[in-house]
Amino acid sequence: MKLPFHLGTLRQWHWISSAICLAALLLFSVTGITLNHAHQIESRAQVTEIEASLPAPLHASLLQNPPEDATLPPELADWLEQTLPVSLAGRTPEWDDGELYMGFPRPGGDAWLSLDLGSGELLFEDSDRGWIAYLNDLHKGRHTSDTWSWFIDLTAVACLVFALTGLLLLLRQASHRPFTWPLTTLGLLIPLLILLLSMH
Repeated sequence: MKLPFHLGTLRQWHWISSAICLAALLLFSVTGITLNHAHQIESRAQVTEIEASLPAPLHASLLQNPPEDATLPPELADWLEQTLPVSLAGRTPEWDDGELYMGFPRPGGDAWLSLDLGSGELLFEDSDRGWIAYLNDLHKGRHTSDTWSWFIDLTAVACLVFALTGLLLLLRQASHRPFTWPLTTLGLLIPLLILLLSMH
């Protein structure tokens, strides 16, 4: 069978795509194992709590001019960022009957703050679930940036190119390697058989 591709070109696409997706493929392979055995991997979150009270002048100012829905007065935002280890950029505040709530989810952990405008009491909690949880969340794209989401998609495209060019190289060289198609067929049948057997 003659293919409309030059062997050298296929090899170039094959090794270039493998080089591009190598690090990501290693990451997603390892985290695929950790995700598959997540219930067997013990993980204890490290929880940090901070309690504070609004400064009297700021508290009085907020009581006199209560914030509107989905807004955060600059002076309150400045105080929160100075008091807590958080960045409020791009965050939307939630006000409910004089109580502020903001969540800060991230890969491998999350944090939240609650501020009672009436009493001026602030409660902040941060949970860090460790490096394995962090890498697992990167695998799933959970609470990551748009840039990381694009990286996952581009890695998937590079893996597809790697697999398809590998298949085309097999087509070219199969006549010299008698075990090529039995092994390729086995690689296709094993997951299908496992899925079919697990349905019963």
